Amino acid sequence: MKRIFLTGYMGAGKTTLGKAFAKAMGLQFIDLDWYIESRYHKTIREIFDERGEEGFRQMERNMLHEVGEFDDVVISVGGGTPCFFDNMDYMNSQGQTVYLDVAIPVLFRRLKVAKAKRPLLKDKSDEELLAFIQSALEQRAPFYQQARYRFDGGHLESRSQIATSVEELRELLEQDTM
Repeated sequence: MKRIFLTGYMGAGKTTLGKAFAKAMGLQFIDLDWYIESRYHKTIREIFDERGEEGFRQMERNMLHEVGEFDDVVISVGGGTPCFFDNMDYMNSQGQTVYLDVAIPVLFRRLKVAKAKRPLLKDKSDEELLAFIQSALEQRAPFYQQARYRFDGGHLESRSQIATSVEELRELLEQDTM
């Protein structure tokens, strides 16, 4: 039975690495946001708009506890998930937790390209985006750093980098089972 939780800021590569890692290891992959959207037949934005952040975070916690019971799974959680309730303690108790640590310039480059798809970012200038990322990381770092492992998520730009990262993550997580 394996449960691996991938945490980190938006744009860190949780879904990219998670999908590739799960496939290579023969595990199921779950993106928690996608799971919530499929269960409730609404986008995260719609849920936020209807229930507010508090309502969304409670729903997110409930769904985290649901998928956290699955076996042989890689779970990519939202960037804010570790920062609410007992979510980080729960993930640490249920499986292996990995913080995808990515340098701010790399996050900025990735998120600048994806701004239109991210409601929180779409109207920000480059300066505002950079300040937003820096501020959010400062606030979230104490939660992210509770993960059992820290992994450099800055090298997920090409298939070969992703393949190398999958192998490095496998080696890191296998240290725990020896």
